[in-house]
Amino acid sequence: MVVATLALLQIFVVLAGIYVITQDADKTPAPVASPKPTPVPLVTAGPVLAAAGDGALPAKGTLAARLADAMGDPALGRSVAGIVLDAVTGTPIFDGRSGTAITPASTTKVVTGLTVLAAMGPDARLATRVVRGASATSIILVGGGDPTLAGPATSAAEQQKIYPRPASLARLASSTAKALKAAKITSVTLSYDASLFTGPRTAPGWKPTYIPEGSVAPVSALTMDEGRARNGARYPDPARATADAFAALLRKNGIKVGKEVGTAKAAPTAQELARVESGPIYALVERMLTHSDNDLAEALARHAAIKGGLPHSFEGVPAAVRRELTRLGVTGGVEVHDGSGLSTKNRITPTALARILAVAASPDHPELHSLISGLPVAGFTGTLSDRYGKSDSKAGAGLVRAKTGTLNGVNTLAGIAYTSNGRLLTFAFMADQVANPLEAIAALDKMATIVSQS
Repeated sequence: MVVATLALLQIFVVLAGIYVITQDADKTPAPVASPKPTPVPLVTAGPVLAAAGDGALPAKGTLAARLADAMGDPALGRSVAGIVLDAVTGTPIFDGRSGTAITPASTTKVVTGLTVLAAMGPDARLATRVVRGASATSIILVGGGDPTLAGPATSAAEQQKIYPRPASLARLASSTAKALKAAKITSVTLSYDASLFTGPRTAPGWKPTYIPEGSVAPVSALTMDEGRARNGARYPDPARATADAFAALLRKNGIKVGKEVGTAKAAPTAQELARVESGPIYALVERMLTHSDNDLAEALARHAAIKGGLPHSFEGVPAAVRRELTRLGVTGGVEVHDGSGLSTKNRITPTALARILAVAASPDHPELHSLISGLPVAGFTGTLSDRYGKSDSKAGAGLVRAKTGTLNGVNTLAGIAYTSNGRLLTFAFMADQVANPLEAIAALDKMATIVSQS
């Protein structure tokens, strides 16, 4: 009956259309000031849009010549390399010493993002917990390696503006207090456990000025507000600062806490009283890339190592990277000693970065797609929000998505762009003997714009 009804309706529409056409064929409609857009016809067979990446490849010789000329800009110095790849086939469209290992700076975060997404999956979350201690009135605050945990200095209104919305130390204290009161406990001894991360709290190749100047906090599994105090300075001991803040919050919730807050190791079978969880890994990766978040990058790299059964330290990070890249078919060209790219010992080739981005963009790996969605948009978001305003890069605004990299003497850029024909390309341009960083940045932005206009 339903099929028959639909068939009759279709016949009616066709006949009505024929009537209108024959009646109004000689009438020219009067112009209107704001005509309504022509309705988009419903397509019942075949694809509505061509699949991304199906466009024709750009003219290889023309693009290569323009990029070679741009790469010769003196602002990039003598140690410069780059590549443009067809994301679908992996075919190089431009190759400028792409096998040269360059100091990557924060484009290292592209490697970190791929590694943690592949190791943990996009939906995993990082938990901060409170468990019972050795006695009935002792509790332990257990760090789960979530540096985005919001401390009392971050108001609830501020937390709502953060993406992804962070776990709250205040909420953890409130839930803990309720659980304790339900057990008729109003006075406790508090300890903290930050043992999930091990080894040195700074990486090989980190300059001693990084922490004092605020570039990064000492890496700890128990950290609130990414190790930043109210005045913006980094805590010398993030775990202790977080535990002290938690104790104060418990007191506000009517729980007496002993004056001494020390360290303890939580038993694997300890009863859990309360927990709060971070946003999912995919959202944390997006945040890390968009804002070039060093503290989050180090935590995510460490979690990738832990998931792989490797040392929970900076020592485990390179092994985790090698394992996941090999599994995904991206081998060679990557040497890292941290997750953020602050290490001056890191070396990555443009080829490796471009291939990693191609893998992340592939429809074969939907679990990796947040690596692409997290890339800053030229002229609009994150570390590219104030770039692409010059005459030779304006055309790339809104079209280029890329991760930036900056250290003393180092400027890098790795990302994606669609050609005018809709072909997806990945690119990486790197220089690590730069004298004038502003001029080098302008040169890199110009090269990415050339890719987007090809």
